[in-house]
Amino acid sequence: MDDKKKQIPLRISASLYGDLSSWAEDEFRSLNGQIEYLLTECVRKRKKGGAVTDGIDEDISAAARIAVYIWRYL
Repeated sequence: MDDKKKQIPLRISASLYGDLSSWAEDEFRSLNGQIEYLLTECVRKRKKGGAVTDGIDEDISAAARIAVYIWRYL
């Protein structure tokens, strides 16, 4: 598999940008790193058989739900 990272344009709302930026800062990551982390976690969970569905746990933040949405429609 090609280990070179791919670039994709991503348009998000200003409020989501703020939420993700704050979350990234809390976890000592860049915004890009946080988005990549969220997407990687979604893929990992899906591969483990925990298919990502609309009935995801209520304790997952709105930003994580957005990451799931992005994953579904990429």
